[in-house]
This record gives sequence, C-alpha cells and structure tokens, in this order.
Amino acid sequence: MQYNEETIDASFWKKVFGVEVVASAPGRIGAGQVGMNLRYALSSSDPSVPSSVVVKLVSPDETSRATGIALRNYEREVKFYNQLVESIDVRSPHCYFADWNEEAGDIAIVLEDMSPCEQGDQIDGCGIEHARLAVDQLVKMQGPRWNDPALASIDWLQRRDADDADRLQGMFSLLKPGFLATYEDTIRQELGNEGVDFINVLETKIVQYVHAKDAPFTVTHGDYRLDNLLFATEAGGVDCAVVDWQTPGHGNGVGDLAYFIGAGLLPENRARYEWELVDQYIAGIESYGHTVNHEWVKDHYRREAISGVIMAVIASQIVGRTERGDKMFEVMATRHIRQGLENGALSLL
Repeated sequence: MQYNEETIDASFWKKVFGVEVVASAPGRIGAGQVGMNLRYALSSSDPSVPSSVVVKLVSPDETSRATGIALRNYEREVKFYNQLVESIDVRSPHCYFADWNEEAGDIAIVLEDMSPCEQGDQIDGCGIEHARLAVDQLVKMQGPRWNDPALASIDWLQRRDADDADRLQGMFSLLKPGFLATYEDTIRQELGNEGVDFINVLETKIVQYVHAKDAPFTVTHGDYRLDNLLFATEAGGVDCAVVDWQTPGHGNGVGDLAYFIGAGLLPENRARYEWELVDQYIAGIESYGHTVNHEWVKDHYRREAISGVIMAVIASQIVGRTERGDKMFEVMATRHIRQGLENGALSLL
C-alpha cells in the first residue's frame, strides 16, 4: 500500500485499530528534514483508541524523500519500531502501526501523541537539567544491549566498516565545497582559520576516524540531538522521550553521547558540564552490570566531536534547504568544531 495524506482515510484507521475511527484533518508538527509528522484527533466507540496520534510519513520535499529512501532511513525506522524497540528501556512513543512500502519507499508510522511534551531546540540549546535527562535516556537505550553479540544478526542496523569508511570519506570530499560555500564565512567569524583547517584536516582522516570506533558496541541512535528529544512542560508530559529513529545502528555508543553534548549545550555550558555528563553516562552503563573502561569512554568522547562535524557537512547538502535547517547546520558545525578543537579530537587519530 502507498502511504500519503490522501490514503490516511477511514480504511487506514480501521486497519490500524481494528474498529471504526473518525479522524480530524491533520495538523503538521515541526519541520522535519527527512520525515513529515502529522497530528490527528481521533474518536471511536472503542475506548482503547487514543484521542489523538501522530502519523509519520515520508518528506514531501523530493530531495529529502530521495535521501530517506537511498539511505534506508524510512525502512530502518519502521523496522526499529517493529523489531527492536521493545528490547531496550528508552522512553519513545508507543507505536500502534508501522509499515514500509518497499517498492515505493513510502512509510506510515502511527505513534503515541506525546503532547503536552515539547521538542527540544538544537539552535537555542538546553540547560544542564534537560541534558541530564537526555543522557539518562541514552543510557536506557544503550545499556540493555551493551556488547550484545545478537545485534550483529540484525542486518538493517547501520554499521561502519572498512568499505563504509571509504564511502564516507568520498561523500565528505564531494560535499565539502558546497558546505563551505554556505558556512565558511560563519565558521571563520566564530573560530578563525582554525575552524576551516579542522574541516580540511578531517577530510584526510575520516578513514582513521571510522576505524577507531572499536568495541564494545551497542544500539545507537545516529542522530541523538535536541530536535529529536521531547521534554515535559508546565502542562505535563513525560520527563524526556526520544523520537526520530531513522538512523539506528550497531556501533560505538559514545558517538551519540558526544554528538548530543557537543551541540545540545551552548559552548560555555558544554565546556562546564561535559565531563559531569560523561561520568553520568559511565555510571549509567555500569548500573546495567557492565564493566566499563572509563578512559576508553573518555578517549572516544574526545574524538567523537568529529561525528557532529561530519553530519553537518554531509546532511546539510543532501536534504531540502530551509531557513531553520540552514541555521541548525550552522550551529551544529561551529559547536562541534569548537568541541573538537578544545578536546584535541584530530590528535587522537
């Protein structure tokens, strides 16, 4: 079945819930780069049907949609909800239905409406209390399957291997000129020549960076940042929930930690609190009964500022451009470059 706003009709709702459902017109939520989220109010004689849900579809932007299909983002999110989410402790929206049309590339994912929670803001950054909540959820995602060999049999999870390292370096080199054409002036204004030098040197070391991601491996989110986190408001809601599971992987989990801290906190707060948050992460993983080499985590954290720079360079060039998107990639790049410079990331390769 193909999924779009026109096919989300009475027959669709009956397929999802097994009963007759009347739905409102959809309301757009957020401005996702690769997916489109719609909220529907529902009514039914069956009390088990929720009063509202969020439906995730492919992006209406052709560039973003093509990217989501090519990179298997849509496929992975459906399979995450259908096959993996129940084996970890992270708080994510309950999934009522998830389907992927392999031929057309379309998806429909029907999720718990998390309102009155509100989305974090990557541009504004967060305070330490929200950062602690985010690290706690990261631990609940990674701790249950830390060093779990069974993850190796899940073929749709993203992984970084030798071939992928070469592809990543090639993509970075291909897209770097377009990225610099948009963001170089801002990077120089904020970080001087050192900021652009960081990107140019990184281009030559991406293969070494990928190869340095050693075990133990676990479940990774792949885009663990404020825009993909929901927080309680004065009106209520859960303390913190994680959304946007388009890039789940099997790899070194410290990358998610550094990626969140590096751009989620404003630079002065990141410098002040980053090692407290790293210690919180270590203690959390250990609380699941795992033995953790503290220095191994800290070395990986210093190096993994690189992950945010790579994401900013590549992702900014392969999704549809928006004013907010441009600003988000700008702060992602500048904050992660600063994080990398201050932690000597490139010197660890």
